[in-house]
Amino acid sequence: MTNLKDFITGLIVGIIVQIVTFFQLQGPIKWLSWNKYYWLLVLAGIPVSMVWMYYAKIMTSAFGGTIWPQRLIGFAIGAIVFAIGSWLVFKEPLTIKTIICLIMALGIVAIQIFWK
Repeated sequence: MTNLKDFITGLIVGIIVQIVTFFQLQGPIKWLSWNKYYWLLVLAGIPVSMVWMYYAKIMTSAFGGTIWPQRLIGFAIGAIVFAIGSWLVFKEPLTIKTIICLIMALGIVAIQIFWK
């Protein structure tokens, strides 16, 4: 990692956009009334995509122009946000299998940050 400020900004943006994406995609499953707003949710994908593009740009900058770290960190953030959202919103338990996967996701982030 070459730019800590960009990394922290990217991490925050990544967490926020993963949360928004979770609700955009899973909301209609949890709250059936959201299905009335299908096209609104589809159109919400435009600004969400713009935020994803900003995330990719800022995280790529954080890693000196390398694109793999931002992709792998984004995947790990997504897995963690999805697990927390599934637990809080859908009351799905965190099984041993899920916990191990989350530990592996944190390992991916640690490798990207600390492995030179």
